[in-house]
Amino acid sequence: MKNIIESALNGAVQTLNSNENLNIPTDKITSSIERTRDVAHGDFASNLAMMLARELKSSPRQIAEKLIAALPNNPLIEKVEIAGAGFMNFTLSKDAYYNELNDVMLQQDKYGHNDSANGMKVQVEFVSANPTGPLHVGHGRGAAVGDSLARIMAANGYDVTKEFYYNDAGAQIDNLTLSVKSRIDGVAPDDASWPADGYRGDYIIEIANDFLAKKTVIADDRSIVASGDANDLENIREFAVAYLRHEQDLDLQAFDVKFDNFFLESSVYKDGSVDNVVETLTKNGFTYEEEGALWLRTTDFGDDKDRVMRKKEGGYTYFVPDLAYHRNKWERGFKRVVNEQGADHHGTIARVRAGLQALNAGIPKGWPDYVLHQMVLVMRDGQEVKISKRAGSYVTLHDLIDEVGKDATRYFLVARKPDSQLQFDIDLARSQSSENPVYYIQYAHARICSLLDERSKTAEFNVEAAKANVARLDSHLDYDVMRVISRFPEMVISANNNNAPHLIAAYLQELAGSVHSYYNAKDEDGKAIRILTGDATLQDAKLYLLASAKQVIANGLALLGLSAPNKM
Repeated sequence: MKNIIESALNGAVQTLNSNENLNIPTDKITSSIERTRDVAHGDFASNLAMMLARELKSSPRQIAEKLIAALPNNPLIEKVEIAGAGFMNFTLSKDAYYNELNDVMLQQDKYGHNDSANGMKVQVEFVSANPTGPLHVGHGRGAAVGDSLARIMAANGYDVTKEFYYNDAGAQIDNLTLSVKSRIDGVAPDDASWPADGYRGDYIIEIANDFLAKKTVIADDRSIVASGDANDLENIREFAVAYLRHEQDLDLQAFDVKFDNFFLESSVYKDGSVDNVVETLTKNGFTYEEEGALWLRTTDFGDDKDRVMRKKEGGYTYFVPDLAYHRNKWERGFKRVVNEQGADHHGTIARVRAGLQALNAGIPKGWPDYVLHQMVLVMRDGQEVKISKRAGSYVTLHDLIDEVGKDATRYFLVARKPDSQLQFDIDLARSQSSENPVYYIQYAHARICSLLDERSKTAEFNVEAAKANVARLDSHLDYDVMRVISRFPEMVISANNNNAPHLIAAYLQELAGSVHSYYNAKDEDGKAIRILTGDATLQDAKLYLLASAKQVIANGLALLGLSAPNKM
């Protein structure tokens, strides 16, 4: 509905530019419009007049008066008033809200979607866990946030690729290999000969036993047969990595997360990309030798200090393959890239962006975007849960899914702003009460389904017939629900623009609250206002409103990867 105001103000600006030979820009119109906090002040407010005051050398109030006078006639705008120093408050007509309900019922699962990105290619990289153990709850938060971001971007017209970057090379994989080798040899973690940085979880025993049993494991892109030879370190390495990649894939499938592409760190070494990046940076004049190490002058591009690329003892630091990987993303045509990672990656942002600038490959400053999530504390009975026996030292994503289900896990992990710490309350997530936000939202959907089912017991609910009676929706209770419904398209845009799926989660709570309040409404005498009444046209108009709310709840839940149950 915001577009109604945008269109009106665009028309007013064009009229003033033409009639008064002005040159008022239109690029500020969209950002000037906001929903009012109090409906007594209308539905939308614009501070455009105040934004233009200096440019037009006139008072905001005078500019507002001119803009209002130049507004084109639109029956969907009931009135416009000037408030304060020059705010313009817009009140929409009843028909504007009725039209919005009709749009919901017409567009169904596409309501709230738009084509603003026009098919631009975007890549979202998330999870990207090392294949050295089960996914932990932090990976789960990254999965929930990243997958929801991808869904939201697709709803805004992007051509989205979801990618998982596997760090299948380096010291951590060496430690995994030695840990499995030790278990094969009968060495336990409390033995003095256990690798100093070895992995201690019970899953290492499982890998070792399956290796000795010469089992086959199939990961997303490979099939590895265990040789059973305790001295075959390379086969142990390949089998262990494939084993854990397969396990992570199963956890992600249970979490309803599907990736379009898996990218291996080892590939940028094998195809020469890492060496080529170093050669290019050296050729461009941004490297130097000092104390036997090769450095990159990232300070030339805003980093707080220069970074080592090749260590004096040999071997590249981890950010060099990162540069090769991100150059590959750019070469694949991704004009927008979002990396969803843990907060511990904060220090890599400046150096990666600086290194990409030093490549002189036409990559824009500030590319890629980063969304960093903070740690998750898992709570039960008011106490922090820290250890999963199988993992050895942390709570796994699989643990949470087993405890509370996929939907509650996803919602709780995405419901707060990613850069805020999160307490995951298992007891709350399992409860079937209004205190549990995901239950509260899904129950609103199921409650509407129940009403529609009850209505259909007497005669089939005819949507078109109900639509004809939509004008019966004229109480403040009706408008409270319609106003929340009409905000959904704006929330989808805002969640995309701010990389903020938690905005959808908060919106769904608000919409569910309006539905429950509508269902439980009472009149002035304290009597329940029934939805299923003897007044057939009013009853079906109310059901038309609630059917619209049901559709929007389902659409919002889908953006977060959650189901919309018909019964609970």
